[in-house]
Amino acid sequence: MDAQSRSKVNFGFDWEFKREEKQATNWEKITIPHTAKIEPLVVNNQFQGTSWYQKKFKVANFKDKKVSIYFEGVMQEADVWINDQKVANHKGGYLPFMVDITSFLNSDKENLIKVKVNNEDNPEILPGKPLKGLDFNYFGGIYRNVYLVTTNKLHITNANQANKVASGGVFVNFNSINKTKASGTIQVDLKNEFAVAKKFVLHYIVKDKQGNKTVFKSGELSLNANQGKAFVQNISLIDPKLWSISSPNLYNLEIQVFSNNKLIDNYSERIGIRKSEIKEDGYYLNDEKIYIAGTNQHQEYPYLGYAISDEAQYRDAVKIKNAGFDLVRMSHYPHAEAFMNACDELGLLVMNSLTGWQFFGNEVFQKNAIQDIRDMARRDRNHPSIIFWEASLNETDMSENFMKQATKALKEELPFEHYYSASWLDNANYDLFIPARQHAKAPDYWTKYKNGNRKVFIAEYGDWEYYAQNAGFNQTAFSNLKNFERSSRQLRGDGEKRLLQQAFNYQESANSNKKGEQTIGDANWLMFDYNRGYSDDLESSGISDIFRIPKFAHYFYQSQRGPTVVLDSKLTSGPMVHIANYWTATSPLDVTVFSNCDEVALYLNDVLINKQKPTINENSDKLNHPPFIFKIEQFTAGTLRAEGFIKGKNVVSNVVTTPKKATKIELAFDVSSKVINPDNPDVVFVYAKITDEFGTIIPDAINEVNFTISEGNAELIGANPVKAEAGIATILLKTSHLKTPIKITASSDQLQKGTLKISKK
Repeated sequence: MDAQSRSKVNFGFDWEFKREEKQATNWEKITIPHTAKIEPLVVNNQFQGTSWYQKKFKVANFKDKKVSIYFEGVMQEADVWINDQKVANHKGGYLPFMVDITSFLNSDKENLIKVKVNNEDNPEILPGKPLKGLDFNYFGGIYRNVYLVTTNKLHITNANQANKVASGGVFVNFNSINKTKASGTIQVDLKNEFAVAKKFVLHYIVKDKQGNKTVFKSGELSLNANQGKAFVQNISLIDPKLWSISSPNLYNLEIQVFSNNKLIDNYSERIGIRKSEIKEDGYYLNDEKIYIAGTNQHQEYPYLGYAISDEAQYRDAVKIKNAGFDLVRMSHYPHAEAFMNACDELGLLVMNSLTGWQFFGNEVFQKNAIQDIRDMARRDRNHPSIIFWEASLNETDMSENFMKQATKALKEELPFEHYYSASWLDNANYDLFIPARQHAKAPDYWTKYKNGNRKVFIAEYGDWEYYAQNAGFNQTAFSNLKNFERSSRQLRGDGEKRLLQQAFNYQESANSNKKGEQTIGDANWLMFDYNRGYSDDLESSGISDIFRIPKFAHYFYQSQRGPTVVLDSKLTSGPMVHIANYWTATSPLDVTVFSNCDEVALYLNDVLINKQKPTINENSDKLNHPPFIFKIEQFTAGTLRAEGFIKGKNVVSNVVTTPKKATKIELAFDVSSKVINPDNPDVVFVYAKITDEFGTIIPDAINEVNFTISEGNAELIGANPVKAEAGIATILLKTSHLKTPIKITASSDQLQKGTLKISKK
């Protein structure tokens, strides 16, 4: 067999880059993914303009081959030249495009690719809204992966090359699923670009993670010269291993194309088998009714914007799953392919979303939106994690005709049952109503909602209604709070009282959401703090900050997952208990403990304060696991210890100790179960923790910390020196590779230095 029948090679190395600016800039050597400009932590003047990328490359022996370049994402209009001949223009920053460069290549010498990238406001390209009025930043550059793809002239097409509905690439659908058998179809789109007809056969190999294979074979098939066609194979698997949120079983599908007994193309993709249904009484996954606990996420990193590694995408998905969530909404655009793959692997359900926010443009804009729906469906249709498709412009007053066209396009691309469309508008064209709580008066808006049997998924909650003070229910408790204290927008450095208020806001609203009879799930706003085009500060309603450091609310959500749920060993699951208190002289004496245990005992300096069950009231009576509130009469420095009990057995504990004087820095870096890529560029957070002599973080420390690299092939990105926030200073470490160890030092006046050595695992 010809092992080189198809190749997909990382094309991200050895590029050059420059921006078009008033002062001419020189070409600089870069690696893709790449952002057009390193931005400050708070982005208040994001670069918008034209950038140029170029690269010299060779392609060996491409006779009878098709050579293409696959761009996962370029923000937001791209023009591509090969050897000074323009070969493509693509509009849209969040979805991939593929460029056939075969006829433009030099066969005997070096080639040159140039890409002109523009990210200026464009009312015809989604999201359409000018950046200065947008609720997020879209940054710039060739910010996702680029690949050089080589195939035979008789080949399986790319999904985004389709010129017909529900075609292109490979489309897998299981229409009959139970525990003993799963049946469905595999549709494969092939094209013959030879000048003569070709005969061939297809082999379909479905392999589980244990290596067990099921093979299906077609009869002899044929394509005329320059003909493309979709071929459908019926399949059935006995005793299928179903994909679920706790056991995300995946199969590897390999499709082989044989002509004259020779392997001429092979394509592989991971797939999953699961039954996703909205029924009269709720949402069911694999015939099990569940209430979906979700969150929203923007794909932004500090400084780098969207230009992060596949490993960094995976780590974000791990953090979301570890926080107790089982769904993530792609607010407000399709996210990176690596992130979607991570959701498949980790058992994280997805609401896939069309790019849009409070903007409805002209006919060209609308046409582009419909095409984006098609492209999104074609890119992502085989992901078992995706259960809802937001083929709707978020918080936008769309025309009836547009909504009809949007859902028509989605149904044409996904012409089977249980591909559910969703919109923030309660419109009959859509299968699911996904309002945000602030869109109407609380709480009747969702608790008394009734529109036939239409279900509600609350797509955003816990932020704006408190920020705008129009939906909080426990108003008497708010009476002594200042406006900024009532908000869920709390930075990690804003102190215990305000972080507890944020956690309470999410608790109260999550509890209220569950009182709606038609509500099948919800997604809080949101997972991580982020930047916005219209505001010169961070939007800080994340349950973790922009550096991915958890706030108290993170542990509230983590406590809502049951103690008997067992996830993969790389994830956090099982019994948990967390004391949401720093235990300093200014800390609240009403100590909040988040836990999924039956009872919690709290000790102060080994003396029992109380052993009690969770605190249940009108703001916690629908929660899976209400918090525990302990009352302590007076502050005494020392150690708080919480012990969690299930059926009378002590199963988990957590300790908080009063910090002493700051004496040293402890360095750590975060990989969230995905080790640093040893061969390709990667990016991780490095945390400098200001601690006392015993390693307790000083929660009010704001020391200025300076980071340096003394060994290894890496660079530091971000403000340096940087002030600590709530005892932790953070910087980004961008690695080129880990062929040699990396040594980092962090220093600050009057503190013992911290050192960290990172080496290949």
